[in-house]
Amino acid sequence: MDLKTATALRRLRLVSAPEAVSFLLLLLCSVLKRTTDFDGVPVMGSVHGVLFILYVIFWADAWNRAKWSLRTAALYFVLSVLPTGGFFAERRLRREAEDAVIASRARMEGKVNA
Repeated sequence: MDLKTATALRRLRLVSAPEAVSFLLLLLCSVLKRTTDFDGVPVMGSVHGVLFILYVIFWADAWNRAKWSLRTAALYFVLSVLPTGGFFAERRLRREAEDAVIASRARMEGKVNA
């Protein structure tokens, strides 16, 4: 895995958890708006909107650089629109990055010809 691909995957991983948290907070603010006088939806809506747009931009970049299959790209996109999906995306991307580092070290040591 080259540096640009690793960077694209890392950016996507780093934005996925905050995007998921902002989605959950937006849902909470929506419930509070309807049940109390608290109205945090405009603020949380803006925060979540910015994070979601960043997620989609980073997702498209990662898809392009990592040469994901359509199935993998669709999975990461679907995870972005589920309330807790960003946490699963972050964990999966972290595991993928760790596997890439292990494979890279094995190639450098000459143990694998992949």
